[in-house]
Amino acid sequence: MTRPGSHASADPRPPFPERPLPYVCHYLMRRRAAYGAIFVLTVGAALCAVAVQYGMRLLVDAMTQGAGSRDAVWSAFVLFIGLIAVESALWRLAGWLGSRTIVASSVDLRLDLFQHLSGQAMRYFADQLAGSLTSRITAAGSAFHHILSALVWNITPPCADFLGSLAVFLLVDWRMALALLVFVSAVVAVLAVFGERGRPLHHRYAEEAGATGGELVDAIANMWALKAFSARTRERDRLARRYDAERRTQVKSWRYLEKTRVIHDLALLVMAGSMLAWAIRLWSVGRITPGEVVMVSALTFRILHGSRDLALALIGTIQQFAIVGETLRIVARPHAVADRPDARPFVARGGAIELRDVTFAYPDGRTVLDRFSLQVPAGQKVGLVGPSGAGKSTLAMLVQRLDDVQSGTVLVDGQPVTAVTQDSLRAAIAAVPQEISLFHRSILENIRYSRPDATDEEVFAAARAAYCDGFIRELPAGYDTLVGERGTKLSGGQRQRLGLARAILKDAPILLLDEATSALDSESEILVQRALARLMQGRTVLAIAHRLSTLSAMDRIVVLDQGRIVEDGTPADLRRRGGLFEALWRMQADSFTLDVPTADAA
Repeated sequence: MTRPGSHASADPRPPFPERPLPYVCHYLMRRRAAYGAIFVLTVGAALCAVAVQYGMRLLVDAMTQGAGSRDAVWSAFVLFIGLIAVESALWRLAGWLGSRTIVASSVDLRLDLFQHLSGQAMRYFADQLAGSLTSRITAAGSAFHHILSALVWNITPPCADFLGSLAVFLLVDWRMALALLVFVSAVVAVLAVFGERGRPLHHRYAEEAGATGGELVDAIANMWALKAFSARTRERDRLARRYDAERRTQVKSWRYLEKTRVIHDLALLVMAGSMLAWAIRLWSVGRITPGEVVMVSALTFRILHGSRDLALALIGTIQQFAIVGETLRIVARPHAVADRPDARPFVARGGAIELRDVTFAYPDGRTVLDRFSLQVPAGQKVGLVGPSGAGKSTLAMLVQRLDDVQSGTVLVDGQPVTAVTQDSLRAAIAAVPQEISLFHRSILENIRYSRPDATDEEVFAAARAAYCDGFIRELPAGYDTLVGERGTKLSGGQRQRLGLARAILKDAPILLLDEATSALDSESEILVQRALARLMQGRTVLAIAHRLSTLSAMDRIVVLDQGRIVEDGTPADLRRRGGLFEALWRMQADSFTLDVPTADAA
């Protein structure tokens, strides 16, 4: 039972199994009818292939009986061709249904992984490379596709072949059927055990491949730094070391597969020779017909080749399960921040914010806030000031419930943030961070992202209010201009004004500003300050700023230092007190004083 006052969370685990085999079965069961039909078609096609060999036996025996057996020859021929036609039709139907079903399941899998990933706390993403996460989800989808394809085309058919061939061999000589059963079972068992022992090799290769992919994406994403610091050769050498580590693990994994193939080739030589010699001996004493010798030989080679495909498919499938398992290990971690089972939608009532005796520390043990309390009435505009690391951004993060406190309570409009759903809470908050996140989409889509149902005219109005409509319309494609990855085609000031337009369009009762004007030139800052003045009217505002002049319009300034409130009051009052706020103000004012040399000094 949950203790009173504790922050119970909904089951933070993913809505799918966290172990590879149950995970794959989970997606099979989602489309059980389709996969059942694929299984029936595949087994039917494999059994037809066995029956084709029996038809060949009838044809050969009919042909060895002389001219009087012409009708039997043609009857056997019709049966032989008919079975081939049916086999081909069944394979094509299985392929058509498999292409639709397996691809659809792979899409479901990747979407579910993304859905769970997007619910992780922000600190999770600080610990992971974005490129590595991307490559892992992609690799998991590819691995699932390989597993299902192997199951349909490389595992089920050899098993059906084997069982069908045993039935046919019983018609020839039960001892041959028993020998086939024992030998093939032993070969498959040995290869499967051998393959299982190679799992650590395949697992290490999957780890190295995922990490290397993440390093590559990270380097490409930071191409500006790579060029600015003349680091092309250094990064190439770094990637070379990563690729070399990946290469070594891949070679070990591949060589292990080659050892498996050697074992199978030896088994093929021994059994194929033995079964054919046995059949020839039985024919020499009149126990079986020439057609049965041909059938035994053909089925033996078919079964043994099938057993090789089966063994290699099993080993390859183990490799793919290792990839899936590695993805689940990283992506399917339980959510550190999760909605409670009884969480209800947030109800906005003006935007009052309160923190009661809040203690928050990072996983490394560093405490940011210790029994911290703050009240912000609805509609009040509060500026947060203080040295770096004082806890300003942490406050904004906790109000949005991007992380959970260790103790205490965060309330918005009198509702504990842990008692409402995260999405409904954040729908009532508009945030303008210091680094604006833009998608590689059009400007129109990026502004509309805060309110997807907004009309074009509402988007244009928000852009005008943020003073970015002018530069947008000067672009070749206007509002349809693609901004590049993370908005690299735009200047920092342009990106920040788009972020402001997005917040204006959202029209939320709570506004969080984190250095919202830091990337603007003086002229743009004046325009944006005017836009902010209109935007802040009637809203609760928490504004973080190092440019103290931007906080002159605030109703109240809260000065933080080492996670504590050291000053609280209006800007004018704090300046008169001569405390930390005044010291920061003077320090910033002095930084703008230019010591211009005189002509005499020159």
